[in-house]
Amino acid sequence: MSMSALWENTVTQLNAIGGQRAVDTAIAFIIFAIVMGIAWLIWWRRSRSQSSQIRSLESEHLRLTAELATLLQRYEIALRGSDVTVFTQDRDLRYTSISNDFLGYKVAEIIDHTDDDLMPADSREAVIEMKRSVLESGQPKDRELQIFEGDIPSWYDFHVEPVRGAKKQIVGLACAVVDITASKEGEDHLRLLMREISHRSKNLLAIIQAMARQTARHAGSIDDFLNQFNARVQALARSHDLLVQQNWHGAGLHDLLRSQLSPYVDTELSPVTIEGPAVLLKPETAQNLGLALHELASNASKYGALSVPSGRIIVRWAEVSDGKGDGVELTWSESGGPTVGVPAKRGFGSMLIQQNLARSLESEVELKFEHDGVSCRIMIPEPHLYSVMHAKESIPS
Repeated sequence: MSMSALWENTVTQLNAIGGQRAVDTAIAFIIFAIVMGIAWLIWWRRSRSQSSQIRSLESEHLRLTAELATLLQRYEIALRGSDVTVFTQDRDLRYTSISNDFLGYKVAEIIDHTDDDLMPADSREAVIEMKRSVLESGQPKDRELQIFEGDIPSWYDFHVEPVRGAKKQIVGLACAVVDITASKEGEDHLRLLMREISHRSKNLLAIIQAMARQTARHAGSIDDFLNQFNARVQALARSHDLLVQQNWHGAGLHDLLRSQLSPYVDTELSPVTIEGPAVLLKPETAQNLGLALHELASNASKYGALSVPSGRIIVRWAEVSDGKGDGVELTWSESGGPTVGVPAKRGFGSMLIQQNLARSLESEVELKFEHDGVSCRIMIPEPHLYSVMHAKESIPS
């Protein structure tokens, strides 16, 4: 049976049962059922699409949350490994967030407090004035400020930015603060070093000029002058090498003697014996004493104990105390060398030892040309020493 015949039969039966009204009711019901079916189908399809979108959004939300957590973790690790502190404040300069402890306060002690509550009184005004100017002008600002944490001053580099709301109005501040105390101390130390280098360079040039004048005055020829002057400059350089190795904090007396007597003390059968406690000389004292020891060694190698195989030199020093104060007494004693006579005229070496060294040490220096060898006694006062250790240092003969 065709659809049209089925429909006509259904209408005929409805007319027989309830007339035209029954037919209209049935048609309305059928139309309603079709409309509801179409509406349900549309709803079902949209629901499936929305569910898919929701699942997609949930997946994207989870991905973004994980990515944000990773970024935050990296951010926190980076901040913990640096001297940077990041924080935000509202318009009343009340802290709303902060990355780590600051100014001796824990994070929990900082949140909801203001700079008036946390900043030391000596530093508060400058910090608040800077932040207020950013709130008023809307312009970022950078400034280095010193903040005292108790009696300890610290330097911080502030970078302050305004934070704007949805309507572009300024609602607070975001700040990044870097602790630059170590950098500032390094700058101060560098300036001190530059001044010290300038001072030492001038002193060194003055010493070299004086050596050149005195060497020229006592030299018999140009070659003699060049040999003596070169040897004295090298002696000065050896003292400087020791001082540089100790960052210019001084030079050990034992090391100074070894450097100036290196051609003799480093041999297998050394003719030189060095004995005494560990003594740390101040830089200027090491320079002057090094030149004097060079002159004693040079004289011994030309005319004294080091000029013959049987010659011996003993250098000893000890801590002493006399009526003028404490210090270290050093004695240089030669024996087994040629017969020594008093020089007819005083040379540069004698003058450097008896006059220049005595004047620089403000102490006694006694030089004797005895029959069995040269002897020299040098008193080094305590102000020219950093320390005296009582453990013996010696090189056996």
